[in-house]
Amino acid sequence: MSQAQKQAQQAALRSAETYQRYLVPAMFGPWAQVLLTRAGVQAGEQVLDVACGTGVVARHAAELVGQEGRVAALDLNPAMLAVARTVPVAPGAEIDWQGGSAQALPFPDGAFDVVCCQQGLQFFPSPALALREMRRVLVPGGRVAVLVSRAIEHNPLYHRLNEAARQRLGVPAYAAPFALGEADRLRLLLTGAGFQRVEVWPEALQVRFPFPERFVALSLQGAAAALPAWAALDEAARAELAEQLQADVADWLDTHTAGGELTDTMSVLLALGWR
Repeated sequence: MSQAQKQAQQAALRSAETYQRYLVPAMFGPWAQVLLTRAGVQAGEQVLDVACGTGVVARHAAELVGQEGRVAALDLNPAMLAVARTVPVAPGAEIDWQGGSAQALPFPDGAFDVVCCQQGLQFFPSPALALREMRRVLVPGGRVAVLVSRAIEHNPLYHRLNEAARQRLGVPAYAAPFALGEADRLRLLLTGAGFQRVEVWPEALQVRFPFPERFVALSLQGAAAALPAWAALDEAARAELAEQLQADVADWLDTHTAGGELTDTMSVLLALGWR
């Protein structure tokens, strides 16, 4: 392995660790509970978490299905899976961690009652193919539950950051997480993949970040795999850009910070579909 490859692996692992330490408690953990509640995950069910990241949806699902159920979790990013395997799960719970692509799921037809995908669908090269794969591995009558960020206009902090990044880099660096943020488009993707009784609706949740002075740097580092413009920079350039963007949105951050905690309302789309 070359020195450059080693450095890339180390950077990916730092990103995954930051994601788990800071972003999961602030946003992905609370949203995971909302997603699983809306999916109606029950004891004894077989659940697949696609694009699992460090596994927050899978761990909550394992608690819900109990020892009579089963949870598998898949991600393409080895660093995310490496961190996922180090995070404790509920006593007696087991999770089958798998590396692989959402567009070629390594599971047989009809293997799961529920497939969940939190903040992953918008990053797949072919969301339509990934959804067809999710449908394939569901039992007849099984259900898919998808959560993606709503259009960036409904997420004012990230809208501000995206505009600041556009001015700094010449590209909308924060655009990718919001690429499937229109309800009609998401609905068409699910129905086009063969899902029935598709429901799509917006939800909002107040999220809290206990690190306002480091918000930009930590959120960028934690989401590096999903932000190509950021991932392409070296460490020095990343640090400089994070400092610049933090200054660009300082007025917004200040007005939404109290008691050392940044509060933001995050808006998403939730979708359910049945096989």
